[in-house]
Amino acid sequence: MIYLDNNATTNVAPEVLETMLPFFKEEYYNPSSMYGAAKLARYAVESARNTFAGELKTAHNSEIIFTSCATESINAAIFGAAKANPERRHIVTTAVEHPAVLEVCKQLQRDGYEVSIIGVDRDGNIDLHEFIRELQPETLLVAIMHANNETGVIFPIEQLAGITKETSRKILFFCDITQTFTKVPVNVCGNFRDVDMLAFSGHKFHAPKGVGALYIRRGTPCRSFFIGGHQEFGRRAGTENVALIAGMAKAVDAAAEHHQSDAERIETLRNKLQNGIIERIPNVEVNGLNAERMPNTLNVAVHYVEGESMLTMLDELEICVSSGSACTSGSLEPSHVLTAMGVPFTAMHGSVRFSLSRYNTEEEIDFVLEHFPKVVANLRRMSPYWDQGNNCPREETSGGGS
Repeated sequence: MIYLDNNATTNVAPEVLETMLPFFKEEYYNPSSMYGAAKLARYAVESARNTFAGELKTAHNSEIIFTSCATESINAAIFGAAKANPERRHIVTTAVEHPAVLEVCKQLQRDGYEVSIIGVDRDGNIDLHEFIRELQPETLLVAIMHANNETGVIFPIEQLAGITKETSRKILFFCDITQTFTKVPVNVCGNFRDVDMLAFSGHKFHAPKGVGALYIRRGTPCRSFFIGGHQEFGRRAGTENVALIAGMAKAVDAAAEHHQSDAERIETLRNKLQNGIIERIPNVEVNGLNAERMPNTLNVAVHYVEGESMLTMLDELEICVSSGSACTSGSLEPSHVLTAMGVPFTAMHGSVRFSLSRYNTEEEIDFVLEHFPKVVANLRRMSPYWDQGNNCPREETSGGGS
């Protein structure tokens, strides 16, 4: 099997699994317990907190809160900010955020909040003028992702957060770094110094599912989301999942050890795949081509082909890819990200996302380049919009692509 859907989830690294196993067996104790047997569990949680503080370059370990996933972290950050600042009722976000952000904003909108949704251009870049225009000194929160999960397009968070704080230091800035954590430098004392809260999830960087974290800068007004015990400095009640937290910390260490070489190799493979598809398949375009993108992500718009059919045929070849976010895979609606980018209707349902990890090989990319063009060609033979004889769109349907 060739797995190229790493923006949806990643395999658990062998060293991560090995790190977790003792906490499922002999070291199963509750880290909040006071007896000596629980010391190792307690140490594992605090050691992991040190690891994350180091990765984010924060000096305050208490700013790291362990959660079950990025979605929980996002809910905690946005709802927590709203509860702690009831006099502020305006939120700014973008049209291409993950559903975990957009659905929370929609809920607050139903509760009477004003939500400004900033658009993007054809390459997925944020409309900076619209962003500045929508910011108000009374704004509660700006919620903008670091990199888009479907296209890999990276937003200029340092600039956006700086503009936000220039407008008012009281405006909170939240960033979803789920697709970039361990892959792109995030320094809360450097390029992210004006960011107040960050959310991410372990299963995007070879840690297990079911564990994530939330960074809350000291002094940020944000109410607790989970109420109960005293865990996580009173910010997130519930017994910590020691095994998964320890595994997530190990995944951070492993990513840091080979970060530069992994990033360069992955980008080389991504570019080979991208260039090969463009060379072999007519009427395709890369969504986000002219924007700064994550080195592992390629979103290709294939005109005059239905995306679900492509995924099915690739699956038969044991090639795992997706048409967008796994969290919206059950929807028949076109991707909200591609809709916001203005992808032509002839490719709206024919976009495929390839996302790589350090475990992918050049041989796998060669296999995809051998078979993906055949899949597209077979589907276009059945399309009423495709001129098979001339291998181009029928004249009456042309008007998009490259």
